[in-house]
Amino acid sequence: MTIWDYTYVIAIGFYFLLVAASVYTVLFERRDPTRAFIWIVVVVVFPVVGLVFYAFFGQSYRKRKIFNLKELRNLRQIELLSSWQINNIDSFDQDEVKDHIDIVKLLLYNSKTPITIHNSIEILNNGSQTFPEIFDAISQAKHHIHIQYYIIEDDELGNKLADILCDKASQGIEVRVLYDDVGSWSLSRKYIKRLKKAGVEMVSFMPVVFPWFTSKANYRNHRKIVVVDGIVGFTGGLNIADRYLNGTKNGIWRDTHLKLTGEVVRMLQVTFITDWYAASKRSLKKSVQFFPAVEQIDTIVPCQLALSGPDSDYASIMQAFFAAISRAKRFIYISTPYFLPNESLLTALKVAALSGIDVRVMLPEKPDSKMVHWASRSYFTELLEAKVGVFLYRRGFNHSKLMVIDGNFGSIGSANMDTRSFEDNFEITAMIYDENIATEMELTFLRDLRYCRHLTLKGWEGRKQKDNFKEAAARLFSPLL
Repeated sequence: MTIWDYTYVIAIGFYFLLVAASVYTVLFERRDPTRAFIWIVVVVVFPVVGLVFYAFFGQSYRKRKIFNLKELRNLRQIELLSSWQINNIDSFDQDEVKDHIDIVKLLLYNSKTPITIHNSIEILNNGSQTFPEIFDAISQAKHHIHIQYYIIEDDELGNKLADILCDKASQGIEVRVLYDDVGSWSLSRKYIKRLKKAGVEMVSFMPVVFPWFTSKANYRNHRKIVVVDGIVGFTGGLNIADRYLNGTKNGIWRDTHLKLTGEVVRMLQVTFITDWYAASKRSLKKSVQFFPAVEQIDTIVPCQLALSGPDSDYASIMQAFFAAISRAKRFIYISTPYFLPNESLLTALKVAALSGIDVRVMLPEKPDSKMVHWASRSYFTELLEAKVGVFLYRRGFNHSKLMVIDGNFGSIGSANMDTRSFEDNFEITAMIYDENIATEMELTFLRDLRYCRHLTLKGWEGRKQKDNFKEAAARLFSPLL
């Protein structure tokens, strides 16, 4: 044998060792069996390419703490408050909390998120309502501005935000911007340099720079958070990009956001400070300005922020959705741009519909991601067979992540109804236990129905065979999306 023959044999042997190690890792991570099987097939069947794909996107980081939360004193205080509420939750006298005590306890345990009572919550529809409110709040900042987005683009809207932030920084206001390195991939160096030169602290979340790329590419910070002076906050589904305000060639960009004041803003602030530390390794010293003693808000709107991510022990948001769906009595309305539920959520929705509960799921008819679009459509047949109402939004792209149940519970946030949001991304969703807010969300959902096409089982089964094939193929690989 020549030296090249020996080299070939060694290379082949080394490759098979890598394949075996990858399969061993997938098996002993004890992940969802379907996802594990698909990854094993990809690694074994597709030489080299499958192994590279797994290295970049397949590694599971749940329960491997990406950052040490205990180093944040403020979060420790929140954990103590959560523990106190767990021990005293039965003494809460708010009827809204009593009606949803199981979900409240669940989030206290699985994400250590306390229930807040005295809040004011305003629903903001689309960019036309959301961005003027955010920019107005930022313009009135007296001490600090904390901003966190998955996507910030160097376009007209992004530069308008930059103008305001640079102006506030020049006034001595503390301005911190946290952006996701993948979501904001196209953000120019010129944009970043401009803000930093003006005094804005700007940090990217988990930069994807080789060789660290393999451990970070698949775990993104999808949260949208704005906190001004620790008094007013915003969260929901909108990012900073022109399409969220002006729409696209396919029509408006339909989305939903929240403006928050009251006790819940403290929880939003803790989330930002935690993520800021994770990205920058700079702990923000405890400051009364970050957590000011705000005036007591008279309105009672119970709200919990559900947090989940690859660093947490539980898929908290998914579990809260499952609990809420399972206890529904009258109706379940869901609006989501992507629908790739796990087996538990899918079963819960079908069981609810078959039990006579009015279950409706709204998705966009026109996709922004073809693979996810076809995978989502693969669930329609079994939903329709179970009497779940499926509605396709036709006025533009519906990016809202909204769920309202029985007129007394609602959720709005960053999490989609898919595995990536439940397992891989850092997400935040507001769980609201209030009849007035839930009723407003219900009316919003019903208004959007006017722009939807209502699918029927007979009509859906008559679709083209090639579409059926696309759906089946996309469904097969959906655990990797």
